[in-house]
Amino acid sequence: MIEHGWYSKARKVLSPNYNTRPHTGDISLLVIHNISLPPGEFGGDFVERFFLNSLPASEHPYFEQISELQVSAHCFIRRDGELVQFVPFDKRAWHAGRSVFQGREDCNDFSVGIELEGTDTEPYTEQQYQGLAELTLSLLQAFPLITPERIVGHSDIAPSRKTDPGPAFDWGKYRSLL
Repeated sequence: MIEHGWYSKARKVLSPNYNTRPHTGDISLLVIHNISLPPGEFGGDFVERFFLNSLPASEHPYFEQISELQVSAHCFIRRDGELVQFVPFDKRAWHAGRSVFQGREDCNDFSVGIELEGTDTEPYTEQQYQGLAELTLSLLQAFPLITPERIVGHSDIAPSRKTDPGPAFDWGKYRSLL
């Protein structure tokens, strides 16, 4: 259930990396991403710290490259299925970057971004698919402009620079749960 922009089954951790949407009644796209920090490693709190602008650059060479970025997603689903929400759905999370969907630029303006803890090539867990499906059903109910045809991967809206959620994401399995 979604109330006042928050999903009731999520742990809430407010990121500073969001702003007001140009039109709050225009939430019409769901974008699925993946992330792991350090790349290919799961668990720990580095993704949360990244979305909170507190990633320690000295902890890993990769972190030196990204620690100054200001990025967020609405939600993050861990390998064990735990769901963390960083930005209320009625606000504009900074997840898609330069992006286009059906000729319309700046997908952050009208989309919800969900990050799965993972990589393009590592299979996602059953708990992640279940949590993503439950959350998606709630989003479809709360935001009727999001339809199954308007659920895409980051690679679909930024194909020249993004590959996630990658070939390991089973779109058929996910869609069958909806």
